[in-house]
Amino acid sequence: MELLLWILAVVLVVAGVMALFRRQLLWGIVLIIVGLLVGPFGVSVFSG
Repeated sequence: MELLLWILAVVLVVAGVMALFRRQLLWGIVLIIVGLLVGPFGVSVFSG
């Protein structure tokens, strides 16, 4: 499960960076923040 969260986090952050390059600033920032919450901190957030 932890590996899946990390993969999801990487995908979200990459999608957020791509959105920033396409000038979709708000969407890019949201994706990056969600990716960071799911990844490095998400294991403790989702497992309690």
